[in-house]
Amino acid sequence: MATILPVEGKSPVFGESCFVAPNATIVGDVICGNECSFWFNAVVRGDVNTIRMGHRVNVQDGAVIHCTYEKTQTIMGNNVSIGHNAIIHGCEIHDNVLVGMGAIVMDNAVIEENAIIAAGAVVLEGTHVKAGELYAGVPAKFRKLVSKELREGEIERIARNYVKYAAWFDSDLKR
Repeated sequence: MATILPVEGKSPVFGESCFVAPNATIVGDVICGNECSFWFNAVVRGDVNTIRMGHRVNVQDGAVIHCTYEKTQTIMGNNVSIGHNAIIHGCEIHDNVLVGMGAIVMDNAVIEENAIIAAGAVVLEGTHVKAGELYAGVPAKFRKLVSKELREGEIERIARNYVKYAAWFDSDLKR
């Protein structure tokens, strides 16, 4: 059974049709929209500050979402995909963003809509990724603009597919 716990009187709040894997951990001041999914070994810790997620956010296997005590919140828009083993920490991620596997996005970074953070990238504290940009590398830097094909073929496809994948699982795991 998933670990869903209150912290300091604040409990996670789930929208409609959200999937939470049996070994996901979601604690504290976390609010998510509809059709979100929290996959195996994902950890979302709203214990030290606020975490807000829009609709159709998927937090894939082993990903960690956290904040900094009394300094940074984590805010995400709609149709955001957080890849396997990624770390999202005290930052702002707008609508229609893909954060690749193993990427790290640090405090006070802003990722605007239709952007991609490549697998393994490290987005340093305070970095501002503009709409439609692809960042890659360590530290992450602008590499190219996201084409319509890449936006539709990756950002939109992955967000849509994770809603479908969640539907494959037993409804007892849905919130």
